[in-house]
Amino acid sequence: MKATAAEESWAQMCAGLGAILWASVAVLARIGVAPIGAIELMFLFAPLAIVPLGMELARVIGSDSLLGRFARRVQPVAAALAIVALWLPPGRRAAYLACAWMIVCLSMTVGQLVDLSSLARPQSNGRIRPAGQRVIVAIAQLDLAVGGAWFVASRLGLRPMGIQEPIGLLTAVHFHYAGFATAMIAAALLRFAEPQGEKRWLYWLVAVVVGMPFAVAAGFVISPWLKMGAAVVFSAAVAALAVILRSCAKRLESHTARVLFHVASASVFAGMVLSSAYAIADFRGSDVLPIPQMARTHGILNAVGFCLPALLGWLVENSSSTS
Repeated sequence: MKATAAEESWAQMCAGLGAILWASVAVLARIGVAPIGAIELMFLFAPLAIVPLGMELARVIGSDSLLGRFARRVQPVAAALAIVALWLPPGRRAAYLACAWMIVCLSMTVGQLVDLSSLARPQSNGRIRPAGQRVIVAIAQLDLAVGGAWFVASRLGLRPMGIQEPIGLLTAVHFHYAGFATAMIAAALLRFAEPQGEKRWLYWLVAVVVGMPFAVAAGFVISPWLKMGAAVVFSAAVAALAVILRSCAKRLESHTARVLFHVASASVFAGMVLSSAYAIADFRGSDVLPIPQMARTHGILNAVGFCLPALLGWLVENSSSTS
């Protein structure tokens, strides 16, 4: 129990200090001291605040490993180096620093894949962890690895498959939030819903939620039709997920968690309108919603309005139910 409390305190400290550091960088960027734009700030909020919470949620769900513990310990240093990597112009020095974050992402991914190699392994309480939750967590960690790889490519100045900036860095943002954070929220929902005897269609909804970020990313390379269709389907699936989260809030023990879920649900619907509008406008070649504006509106709604309160909500509820 002491180890669990220590891990929880470590996650809270990392996320809290990370959020303060992110706010400081945002102020420096606002006054022109830091050469960092809106998209760079949206990315930094993930390693500094969102990912530490997602890591802790993965541990709470029961997906823990030696590599996962290593990643949690070095995450603060790697996140700080990510700031420096974005402060520097693209090149080898920036890419070397970005590799520190990539190591964290790969450690989480490899650790989870090793954990999946024994689906029947019991927990300390003798129960068998549901395979569905562990698979969703594994996909979330894979999202993290893909996002980390795109971050390194962006800082090195690479143009994979002819993709130009800021799309490269936006892809890293996409896999950290729409991929990793959203999948972790969905995995926690499955963990909560299973004892409640929820319908099996919930698993299909979660499958769409965790699969569509890959389809959206593929659409940038394969087809504008695929990109638009996948973005609209993903927005609708996340909206459905938000409705279920709001419904689950009525059965939570923690009042704070209920409030956080209501905030997350409301933010999803505002963000869904923006993301669907952007997908359609981009398909038609319109610049009515330029990328920087989307980063400042949809990006904030998704990161601060949905991912942050939903992750916090599950962690707060877990603390309340186990105390």
